[in-house]
Amino acid sequence: MSVLIFIDQAEGHVKKASLEALTYGGDLAKQTGTTAEAMVFGTVAEDLTALGRYGISKVHHVSSAALDHFDAQVFANVIAKVVEETKATVVVFSHNQTGKAVAPGVAAAVKAGIVTGAVALPDISNGFVVKKSVFSGKAFANVNISSEIKIISLNPNSYKTVAGKGMAEVIELNVPVPESKIKITAVSKVSGEVPLTEADIVVSGGRGLKGPENWGILEDLAHTLHAATACSRPVADSHWRPHHEHVGQTGVQVAPNLYIALGISGAIQHLAGVNRSKTIVVINKDPEAPFFKAADYGIVGDVFEVVPKLTEEIKKMQAAS
Repeated sequence: MSVLIFIDQAEGHVKKASLEALTYGGDLAKQTGTTAEAMVFGTVAEDLTALGRYGISKVHHVSSAALDHFDAQVFANVIAKVVEETKATVVVFSHNQTGKAVAPGVAAAVKAGIVTGAVALPDISNGFVVKKSVFSGKAFANVNISSEIKIISLNPNSYKTVAGKGMAEVIELNVPVPESKIKITAVSKVSGEVPLTEADIVVSGGRGLKGPENWGILEDLAHTLHAATACSRPVADSHWRPHHEHVGQTGVQVAPNLYIALGISGAIQHLAGVNRSKTIVVINKDPEAPFFKAADYGIVGDVFEVVPKLTEEIKKMQAAS
């Protein structure tokens, strides 16, 4: 058995979720008594040898510039070839937008069993049983993969990233890259201090903020915490905030270490997109708001009174430290 981890990168930089996948794959290799290797595509600005700190011995690099732009079909095709080339028996992805688009296609190409949304290392005492999140994070299922090749996609922020010592050998692979059927005519980049899907802290606002003109108190808190900003669907639908900030079942699904909800009631559709957060803090003047049932900490109060005071106290703590 050998483990191969897919490294997802954007503009030459490895995504945080991939570092989690590398640590997971490295630990899985130790658990099964084998080696962990990785693969990365396109132009990479970072030192790939340094990724050995996460428990991998080799990085297989397909450097074709054609892979600088993501195409799910092309990536799945190339990944399948790398799996065959390396004779990997376990392939690990992050269960992010790239992993969701690519992993099933790879599974079909290499005839592998697949478990998506894994949250822990497999139990190999009796088979190869993977624990995964189901029903939008409300429950867990244990799934046994019996195929020769096994594919796992790891839920972001479900496995702690641990960097040790070590260097990885970088191997340049000359794998044929099929021509993409997608033509890119324009690229529109979302600007901001912290990408929403990569953020450790997310500060999110709902209709309780009453209008876009009041978003300054949320942005001040987010800036103080070096956090990403988000919103509920009604806010995006009302054009108070751009749709790329909408988190929930029909928007972006996030899993930060800290999620702070300001003036959000907590409908089931919103909870489905944020309930993988490690800690949830809710500030709402309605004590019956459903979000309080899911919160780790709650403040019943007016956001216009609570949030500025909270931001001020955080700034005082930062200045004192």
